[in-house]
Amino acid sequence: MQEVISSYHIKNGLCNIFIQHTSASLIICENADLAVLQDLEYWLAKQIPENDPNYKHTMEGSDDMPSHIRSIITSPQITIPITNNKLALGTWQGIFLYEHRRGSFSRKIIITTIKNGY
Repeated sequence: MQEVISSYHIKNGLCNIFIQHTSASLIICENADLAVLQDLEYWLAKQIPENDPNYKHTMEGSDDMPSHIRSIITSPQITIPITNNKLALGTWQGIFLYEHRRGSFSRKIIITTIKNGY
């Protein structure tokens, strides 16, 4: 993604990243320790369990409705400032596609950049 910013010579502006799916999301999270993502998954699984008999939307399996709830709670998009030709992420921040289903899926992401006029 940094290559996109550099190739368009965007010194300052915004970068919006959007995923076109309802069972995956985008997150900014700690990128130095994999345990943070594992703990996040553990917590979400406790809050939004699979196999809940009260879910009506189960067409694609027991992880279907929980994945939709998770994507609503997280987000399908993030916006990051661009400063001095770089995404202005903090030292320990990384951008992650957070898949909420157990299977392997093809996902489409749209990246839009807006360049400041000065």
